[in-house]
Amino acid sequence: MTRRTHDWIPERHLGVAATLSHADDLIGQIGDLLFDYQAQPDGTFSLREFSAGSVSRTVVVRVAPIPRKVSLLVADALVSLRAALEHALFAEVEFLEGGQLDERAAKLVEIPASGTYKKFDEWVRKRVKNGPPSLRAGSELVRRIESLQPFQRVDEPHSHPLARLTIHTNHAKHRTPAVTAVRLAAMYRDDQLPRAIRDLPVRPEEPIRVGDVIAETPLGTKVPVTLFPTVGINRPGTERWPVLMTELDEISWWVRTQAVPRLIAGGDLPEPALPTRYEISVGQEDERAAIAAGSTISAPERHKERLGAAIARRGLVDLMGQIDGAPSVGRITAWVEQLADEGVLERMSRLKMTFTHEPELLLRNAQVVAGLRDEVLSFAFDDDPAEVR
Repeated sequence: MTRRTHDWIPERHLGVAATLSHADDLIGQIGDLLFDYQAQPDGTFSLREFSAGSVSRTVVVRVAPIPRKVSLLVADALVSLRAALEHALFAEVEFLEGGQLDERAAKLVEIPASGTYKKFDEWVRKRVKNGPPSLRAGSELVRRIESLQPFQRVDEPHSHPLARLTIHTNHAKHRTPAVTAVRLAAMYRDDQLPRAIRDLPVRPEEPIRVGDVIAETPLGTKVPVTLFPTVGINRPGTERWPVLMTELDEISWWVRTQAVPRLIAGGDLPEPALPTRYEISVGQEDERAAIAAGSTISAPERHKERLGAAIARRGLVDLMGQIDGAPSVGRITAWVEQLADEGVLERMSRLKMTFTHEPELLLRNAQVVAGLRDEVLSFAFDDDPAEVR
């Protein structure tokens, strides 16, 4: 007998795949808003030089307001991810108990987020009297829940995805929506190009505010720098401001690939993994087939590729505009804009960064750029190329 795709998901749990798909859709909307915000012509913040004695200080004079909808969508996405866990648990408890729970037992069905084994043991003990038997000490379902607890990460239980999910959703539900802010993820002097991302100087994990001094140089000295602004999210009760899309990516990945499958199946992680999303805006005659046809690329991955392609487009225009026999900037721009994001990134990947000006590598890059120039020259415009400036 042929094994059916995703047959490890019982009928009672098919809805959790839809909840995860909805969460990914919400994260995708966040990504769209952030892309437009970060790509605005005036930038996410503005700088100005001020003299102060013998030095010149680069000061933040403006920070563009983040659309309020970003925070609201972040809260919705995180609540949906938590709902996926709670719904999976409730469906499993009802199945094991053979039907609908009474009100007292139903109120005790929840996913704890225990930073210590003692706290988890207290959670289990509170279910001895009125909780369903499936949530009592020694049960298989309790074993599955225990395997997901933050205390399993001995060194930093507070950074466990479940701990982060819980603190974010509790804050969003009872206090305020997610708090987001612009922060400077990295910066480097153009004359001190790092060999790799890991070599970038560590920046304080804090929001950028008007009045902040981000650089100081001797008066009259010009030092070009490259800045990497991003949008961070505050972890409630802490001074941490991780990158928003990274936080969402790590939590959603854990819920989808680790937590939900372990709650449903226990033991080793089943295959194939749940998709990041599938078509839930129409009724499905065959839910399993729709799930199997879903995407494996998450919204944060799509956002990262889109941002990377936008940066690469600008890079290609600047690079190709400097070579001998270069087409007009207008023609290069038109050619770059009609390429799909994957096409832009693939062409940019042909160029290899060089730190020691190795002749062979420089020659190879020159050949790559020449080939790209030829692609532009052979590009067929629908309009008169002379009109492209």
